[in-house]
Amino acid sequence: MDPDQDYSFEAELWRSGAAKASWYFLTVPLEISQQIRFMAGKTKGFGSIRVRASTGESRWSTSLFPDKASGCYFLPVKADVRKAQAISTGDRISVELKIG
Repeated sequence: MDPDQDYSFEAELWRSGAAKASWYFLTVPLEISQQIRFMAGKTKGFGSIRVRASTGESRWSTSLFPDKASGCYFLPVKADVRKAQAISTGDRISVELKIG
């Protein structure tokens, strides 16, 4: 895996789950998901891949989670990031990812 590889994309923020137990995600585009899957090789539990993400002035560490149905990865977006960047469900967001 190339730790210096950066990925950039734009995606719409979406919510999964009931109101109090909601998780918020961005879907990594298929082409980028395929590149990440190829570069990552063998993954850890549930096929997750550790990443560092950024949007605007916010940076956070998290994991990408694979979606078998679409072949894409889902990127969780933490509440403090959503608040700091004033983003909500349906907003399109530009993101930078770094594996590792």
